[in-house]
Amino acid sequence: MVNQLEDVKGIGSETAKKFKEAGIKSVEILASSKPEDIAKLKIKGIGKATAFKFIESADLLLKEKSSEVETLKPKRDVKEKPAKKAETTKKQKPAKGSNLKELIKKQAECNIGLVGHVDHGKTTLVKTLTGDWTDRHSEEIERGISIKLGYSNATILYCPECDEYLTYHMVEAARKKGQPRFVCPNCKKNLEFRRNISFVDAPGHEILMATMLSGAFLMNGACLLIAADEICPQPQTREHLAALNIAGIENIIIIQNKIDAVSKEQAYENYKQIKEFVKDSIAENAPIIPVSAVFDVNIGLIVRAFEEIIPSPKVREGEEFQFLVARSFDINRPGTEINKLCGGVIGGAVLKGKIKVGEEIEIRPGLRVKNEFIPIITEIVSISQGDNLLEEANVGGLIGLGTKLDSALTRGDSLIGHLVGKTNTLPEIVSQVELKVNLLEKVIGSEMQIRVQQLKHNEKLLLVVGTEKTAGTVTKILKNTYIINLSPPICPPENSIFAISRIINRRYRLIGYGRIFNQNQ
Repeated sequence: MVNQLEDVKGIGSETAKKFKEAGIKSVEILASSKPEDIAKLKIKGIGKATAFKFIESADLLLKEKSSEVETLKPKRDVKEKPAKKAETTKKQKPAKGSNLKELIKKQAECNIGLVGHVDHGKTTLVKTLTGDWTDRHSEEIERGISIKLGYSNATILYCPECDEYLTYHMVEAARKKGQPRFVCPNCKKNLEFRRNISFVDAPGHEILMATMLSGAFLMNGACLLIAADEICPQPQTREHLAALNIAGIENIIIIQNKIDAVSKEQAYENYKQIKEFVKDSIAENAPIIPVSAVFDVNIGLIVRAFEEIIPSPKVREGEEFQFLVARSFDINRPGTEINKLCGGVIGGAVLKGKIKVGEEIEIRPGLRVKNEFIPIITEIVSISQGDNLLEEANVGGLIGLGTKLDSALTRGDSLIGHLVGKTNTLPEIVSQVELKVNLLEKVIGSEMQIRVQQLKHNEKLLLVVGTEKTAGTVTKILKNTYIINLSPPICPPENSIFAISRIINRRYRLIGYGRIFNQNQ
């Protein structure tokens, strides 16, 4: 098979297109180029350093291809050394190494969240596992904290010889120049594919709790990060654990990060604090893994825990398609010609069912026209996960749906919280709900111990339902339920959990949760 520019690590279809327009039309031409010559082409985002990496990767790809050709040539001494023949046959076994390039393009099977107090190392851990720094927005980079939900994907690989689990990025980071891909860094044997997963990196700052809650409803399992160099628990450590409980996330891994910053005695003392903190909670039996995300200590144990503790959700056949929007954006660059404009993109997770390219979808609540919302009808033109294009998508992982919508409708995450389904299959839009409410004993996330008071008539609340945030006003208090008006109206999935926060000391604090009364009972 002829190598394409897209096969070079770090080069996507858009970058490949720009290279071709500049005259670099093949991997061979790229490998023989000089970094300074590519930098002179003034392709946006590609300087001398990036060009050097691309050239190095192209050269390595050509060497790998040459190595594969040499391996396939007949050996002259096969008859004289039969043992050598058996060894060669084993290396060419296709199920473990040679088809990994296609398997890593499959849809991710589950979403794993990273939660915990601000600056406890969530984003750093994602980078160690995937190579992606999920703080991509300018304000996040400037302030040094996560503000929006961060997303990334990883492929889990397994070495049966060493009995070790790794991510594809970990394998690539350990691979030296000239070595083949998809082999164990230790024993050099072929690796086995396990599954693709998606990460949801939740912000840890107290003012972003509603964003963290919206991410929790996308998770199939979670890593609770706790820094070893701070007393446990910190305020948002408590709040995030309570959020996992409300969202029904039972598969939890506790990661004691930053062990490089403390002594052995301090790490053990912090471990005892963690054990006491999670006692009688949903995470009581969760494993506690001491790691250093900066120095890659015990990262393989985390990947093993993913496989042993967080299973992929089961795909049920015959269910109606539903998709929860966690992002929406415009992929067109300023100055794009009219005939090259693309429709708006919505990103998120499939709750149930499946969708194919070319099928019609409905988005609710949709557009606000005067005092009512009108559902949006459009068509799916593409399905993607990272750089991989899919023909269909089902439950598992985070995906992007390309549509025929005017990109002005999806710009700036304007469709976050909307529910997507096939036409005339979605629940009704609601502006008022009757909730059976469960209040916590104490306010979560506050350094002060404050008892949670009952909801009051006309009280203003913040409700998070799936990825949607809406304001609620208590209009009626009944014997066991509350009538709450919602602004704006929402289209909640069936059996949704409503996370409830109220303003305490000028911050919205999590105080409980509720379910729609008598729904499917």
